[in-house]
Amino acid sequence: MSTTTLTHPGAPVGAPPAASRRSVVRDSLIVLARELRPTLHDPFSVVFSLIQPIFFLALFGPLLAGNLGGGLPGGEVWQWFVPAILVMISLFGSSTVGANLLFEMQTGAHERMLVTPLARSSLLVGRALKEIVTLVAQAVVIVLVMLPFGFRPHPLGALLGLVLLAVLGVGISALSYALALAVRKQDWMFWVVQQTVLFPLMILSGMLLPLDGGPGWMQALARVNPLSYVVEAERALFAGQLAAGPVLWGFVAALVTAVVGLVVGVRSMRRSD
Repeated sequence: MSTTTLTHPGAPVGAPPAASRRSVVRDSLIVLARELRPTLHDPFSVVFSLIQPIFFLALFGPLLAGNLGGGLPGGEVWQWFVPAILVMISLFGSSTVGANLLFEMQTGAHERMLVTPLARSSLLVGRALKEIVTLVAQAVVIVLVMLPFGFRPHPLGALLGLVLLAVLGVGISALSYALALAVRKQDWMFWVVQQTVLFPLMILSGMLLPLDGGPGWMQALARVNPLSYVVEAERALFAGQLAAGPVLWGFVAALVTAVVGLVVGVRSMRRSD
């Protein structure tokens, strides 16, 4: 009688856990390189995707300055608004991971990736990392663009803010990936769910307007919205308030989102085999 040992793709038979983890890391970097290749060949696509946040800054920012001005936390409109726009970039940019996966499933590229010896989880992690690289590059561009207009980020706080955006982006990317796998035969449903979820999260995070003067029910929803804590943490970090309470809660919210997203995403990937 003989026995057969089953292992996940990408890991050699009988490989110890450490070797398996190294395999996932290596495979994730391979997927990352594959996903980054089109962007490196067309870097202007990264700039082009910034049109929406730039419109928000150009059109919504002056309205805030004229109508709210000194009533905003921190006094300065750009110090309050730019960090929130960076969270918006992370939110909407990372949520398109699922759309890219749907396109690959329609063209057969995803199925071709599944028959490779790459670890299944690396397909998710590699794609999420690609979005992180892109969103960090976009965030840097936005910060540089806003410097001549009076935006003054704290150097260390800005660096930590980018780390926070990356952690949040991992979670959102993984959840988007799982959603795409769930609706693979009805790709229109992906956009319905995405828009239905993202816009309330954005509005109820205080990203565009302070919620202090809003009705009680809106403030209650904001308190259970993890994005609210990330937005407040970004504002504190870019203002140089590194030890402020909102920073801790922002990282907690982002880490919880990342862990939940990765668990859901990896399980969805394995069930889809």
